[in-house]
Amino acid sequence: MWNLKSLFNKHAQEIQRFLQKRGHGPDVAADLTQDVFLRILGSAAPKRDDNPRAYLHMVARSLSVDLYRREKIASIDYLSEEAYCELPDESPDPERVTSDRQQLAVLDRGLTALPEQTRRAFELYRLGDMTIAEVAQELDLSVSHTWTLIRRAYQHLRTTLDDDAKH
Repeated sequence: MWNLKSLFNKHAQEIQRFLQKRGHGPDVAADLTQDVFLRILGSAAPKRDDNPRAYLHMVARSLSVDLYRREKIASIDYLSEEAYCELPDESPDPERVTSDRQQLAVLDRGLTALPEQTRRAFELYRLGDMTIAEVAQELDLSVSHTWTLIRRAYQHLRTTLDDDAKH
């Protein structure tokens, strides 16, 4: 079993320099160095303990690659406060919010006007994330009849929205 304290005292600076040579800044390299030793602390040491230094470098390299992959997937751009304040507000304007709410109210009335079985089939399929086969089984209907009910619901809701837009 490895003595983590002596390993840290002996190899921490070397690991940090290794990580800096891989392109990490001093602060990131220091954090990754700590992560190397935390990784070892949190896991069982390898069966062979003839070369702990090589194992430390292997863990450091792995953590370095992982960090670069994460940064590549979700890059972070640091903005000054002034630049942040100049970003456009992407939230919808009050007119859009009102319009969307009115459309939802129209759709709600359209759903309420549907026959019970048609409404239930549509809700299970569209809002319940069920397949048509699952909806058919739930309602004890054939798949083709279930699809017909759902299609009728879509047509009814489209007509309801179109009629509302004309008025």
